[in-house]
Amino acid sequence: MSQFFTIEIAESGGLHLLTVKSNALGQRVDMSVFVPETAVASSPVVILLHGVYGSHWAWSVKGKAHLTAQRLIQDGQIQPMILAMPSDGLYGDGSGYVPHHDSNFEQWIVEEVPQVLQEQFPVVTTESPLFITGLSMGGYGALRLGAKYPQVFQGFSGLSSITQFEQMAQFVSNFAQLQKDALEQDGVLEWMLKNRAQLPPFRFDCGSEDILIDANRQLHRELIEQGIAHVYEEFPGGHEWPYWERNLEYSLKFFNESLKV
Repeated sequence: MSQFFTIEIAESGGLHLLTVKSNALGQRVDMSVFVPETAVASSPVVILLHGVYGSHWAWSVKGKAHLTAQRLIQDGQIQPMILAMPSDGLYGDGSGYVPHHDSNFEQWIVEEVPQVLQEQFPVVTTESPLFITGLSMGGYGALRLGAKYPQVFQGFSGLSSITQFEQMAQFVSNFAQLQKDALEQDGVLEWMLKNRAQLPPFRFDCGSEDILIDANRQLHRELIEQGIAHVYEEFPGGHEWPYWERNLEYSLKFFNESLKV
C-alpha cells in the first residue's frame, strides 16, 4: 500500500515523470527520474537538487544530466545509477530545502523521495546506496542535508554551492519572507562540524568566475582548518548551465569511487 494519497507517473523521452501528493508539503510535487536500462536490484540512486527559479525538469532539460550519466555508464566509467530529480516544492523563488513553518521541504527530499522511488521502481530498494548533489541553492541543500543526515547518504557533493543560508538573499526577490517562513537558517559547515565523525565522502566545486567562488573557497579553508577530509576543485566558468552540465560528471564519478570502498 502506498504511503502517498496519489502518485501519477508517465514516461517520456527516456525519463519517468511523476506527480506525488507529498505528506511533508501537503500538496502535489513533481519529480523526473532516469532509470538506465542496465540498472539492477539495489542500484545506487543519486538525488539531484535544482537551484532557484527552477523545477524538476531543470537538470534533465537544461543540464542533460541523464545523458551525462548514460554516457558514463556506456563508457564503463560509472556503474548504472538512477537519477532522481525532484522539485524543491516551488515555494517563492526557492525553498532552500529547509523546514518551513507550514511545509517541510527537507523531509520531502530526505524521506519521501526515496520512498516514492522504492514504491515505483523495483530496482530501487532499501539497500540502494543513496547520494545527493545539486547546484547553487541545490548545492546548499545537498551539502547541508548530506552532512545533517550521514546515516542516510553514502556521499554528497555540491556545484557552485550557496554555503550559508543568508546567501539566498542574492537570488530571491523576497528574502525577508523566506527568513520569516524558514525554521532553520544555518550554514553547511555547522552540520559538517556537528557530524564530523560520521560524515560520508563529499566534494564540492565552483567556477573560477562564479559569484559564489569566495564563499566556496572560504568553506574549503575552514574545512582544512578543522581537519575535515573533503575534495574541493575549481574549474573555469561562472554561475551558469554550461558549467553545471560540463562538470556534473565529476560528482557522479566521485560517487562511483565511493562505492568501491
